[in-house]
Amino acid sequence: MTTDTTEPVTAGRQIQPPEDAYAAELEFLAAYDTGPRPPAWRLTPRAVVTFVMGSDGALKLPDGSASMTIARKFVGERSLVERCVVTLAGERGLLLVGEPGTAKSMLSELLAAAVCGTSGLTVQGTAGTTEDQLKYGWNYALLLAQGPSREALVPSPVLTAMSRGAVARVEEVTRCLPEVQDALVSLLSERRVAVPELAGTGDAQVHAAPGFTLIATANLRDRGVSEMSAALKRRFNFETIGPIADLDEETALVRRQARGSVERAGAGFAVDDAVLEALVTAFRDLRTGRSAEGWEIERPSTVMSTAEAVAVASALGVASAYFPGDRDVLGLLPGHLLGVVRKDDPADAARLLGYWDAAVRRRAEQGSATWRTLWDLRHVLEG
Repeated sequence: MTTDTTEPVTAGRQIQPPEDAYAAELEFLAAYDTGPRPPAWRLTPRAVVTFVMGSDGALKLPDGSASMTIARKFVGERSLVERCVVTLAGERGLLLVGEPGTAKSMLSELLAAAVCGTSGLTVQGTAGTTEDQLKYGWNYALLLAQGPSREALVPSPVLTAMSRGAVARVEEVTRCLPEVQDALVSLLSERRVAVPELAGTGDAQVHAAPGFTLIATANLRDRGVSEMSAALKRRFNFETIGPIADLDEETALVRRQARGSVERAGAGFAVDDAVLEALVTAFRDLRTGRSAEGWEIERPSTVMSTAEAVAVASALGVASAYFPGDRDVLGLLPGHLLGVVRKDDPADAARLLGYWDAAVRRRAEQGSATWRTLWDLRHVLEG
């Protein structure tokens, strides 16, 4: 006889959807702003913007019974978020485009959670995505047993959103094949899905309920993979999400996200601010091809996104937590940067070495202790 000594799986989740992570904020904002709302919306458009961009200080309920400060969740222009909300309030498709790692998906999740209470009605676009995944499929056991029926139909996330008057999300729409994208054209134009298998019944068509709309994301690096047709482009309002403009804001975001990642792993975050600032500065220099001082830098072909910076900062935090005292955290930075830079093209390693010989060396010569240490670690990049 054997005894199972396996530890039970915990009920926690690595990542909570925004409707769960910020449930208290959403409930508060629903009571705080009781103004007019578009059909089926949980919050007013103004409250949706506040949820995404945060509040300036504590907000008080009209009856004074409670107050709350709404955290800022998206680092970007408020006017951009307002345009996104206006697009959704007008029941028009919204397309968020930008380089990888610029928080397009996060913004779409936040908007969906605030508007309809769920960000989970999502289709992930890939070369293998089918039209059925945008419309409907079948429970084949029921189909064989009783023939085509409403009970045997399995709605896609998009069809579910149409029925509820909710927000559906299609991630990386340009990775979908053209024939799959074409299905979105009729869906966004006619606002209904035909089910020919149910012809002659009341379920032969599913019409979009008031409030239904769709948010799609597209990666600028995927341009040309499955270029969107002019017809599909006309069904969307485009908004471009760019990199974070301010160094301090980007550093604060990287710190916050990395700390959360490390703490979810059950460890404390102990990466110095000087290390984080050097990390973010290097990413910004390599991303733009120009240093903060104005020095020209050869850009690598890979995307030096904020999301990648968060991943590196998280790795440094985990190393510091689980290998304390083994090695200076700053000493790990060159190796992690090299791993990021040569993801797409091994020749980018030479560009990173060129950055070291130019910007890193010049900062070291100007007396910065952090950059002097990084300059002394140049040999790591030669391996």
